[in-house]
Amino acid sequence: MVDEAQFKKMAEMISSMRKTAEGLHGMADTFPAVKRNTARMLASLKMLEINVCDLNDPREQG
Repeated sequence: MVDEAQFKKMAEMISSMRKTAEGLHGMADTFPAVKRNTARMLASLKMLEINVCDLNDPREQG
C-alpha cells in the first residue's frame, strides 16, 4: 500500500500535469493534432485521478 506521503506527492504531480495539459489544450485551437492529443492526455489523467482516489478509499482496503 502507498503511504500518505507518496499518495500526496502523486496527487500533486497529477494535478500539475492536468494544469499543463489544460493550458496546452486551450492554446491549441490552430493545431488540431495538439488539441486531440491533449484531450487524450486529459482523459488519461482523469483515470489516474480515479486510481489515486481508490488508493485513499478505505472501502477498497478490505
